[in-house]
Amino acid sequence: MRKLKYIVYKITFPNGKIYVGKDIGEPGHSLRYFGSWHNETVEADFTDQELRDFTLRKTVLFESDDKKEVTLKESEYIRSLQSNLPDIGYNRSHRPRRRTEQS
Repeated sequence: MRKLKYIVYKITFPNGKIYVGKDIGEPGHSLRYFGSWHNETVEADFTDQELRDFTLRKTVLFESDDKKEVTLKESEYIRSLQSNLPDIGYNRSHRPRRRTEQS
């Protein structure tokens, strides 16, 4: 049996929005794990009927035996794919800071 590596993945939702996450569970990534996005945020974008037949696509973007490297790559992918922007994705971390007007 082969050892599963730690991964950074992208989940694509039916509306085209994405979520980038990492799986660094033991002993490696799980085929059953599909992320930990904010459910209420995702549910708000779909009707009850749409949620009854819901298909997600999981794409592995990066894999490594090094948990720290995977964590750094997750941040890079969130920023480069802009999944932290509400119009593009569901990542709530790494949001751009709002600029404040200086007096």
